[in-house]
Amino acid sequence: MTRYPSPLGTYNLVSSQGGLVCLKPEDQAPGCLTRWDCEDIELRENGGQNHKLASQLNAYFAGSLCQFNISLDLRGTPFQRQVWKLLCGIPYGEIRSYRQIAEALGRPNATRAVGRAIGSNPISIVVPCHRVIGSKGELRGYAGGLHRKKALLDLEAHKVSKA
Repeated sequence: MTRYPSPLGTYNLVSSQGGLVCLKPEDQAPGCLTRWDCEDIELRENGGQNHKLASQLNAYFAGSLCQFNISLDLRGTPFQRQVWKLLCGIPYGEIRSYRQIAEALGRPNATRAVGRAIGSNPISIVVPCHRVIGSKGELRGYAGGLHRKKALLDLEAHKVSKA
């Protein structure tokens, strides 16, 4: 595990041999770590993957990186992984609604299930769950707190508006 001091607070970065497993605010990471420990998932201590991500996060917060290039080791149900994969396809600076994600999955009535899957995303920022908002444009649930979601959306909107 690596501690990353971001402009939004300290995050914990956790990797396995397969890639990044967790990027969460420090106060939220223990739950993930406990779960993976119980499942006997081997996690790396301060792996090179974490250092690479920390460097990319520095560039992201500086406004000079729009796409992360890091291996992911997503741990979840098949449905959760489908949702998270769709999130990774939302371009930098753009947003989608929960309904749009459900429709893209071919399950237009599954907005609540999509919301739960998004809420359980273990890799915030890189798997950009912050880019999903309510259908009327309102900010809705974000495990890291709505203040972080707003800050991430503002960061990306500012960069896009300058382009």
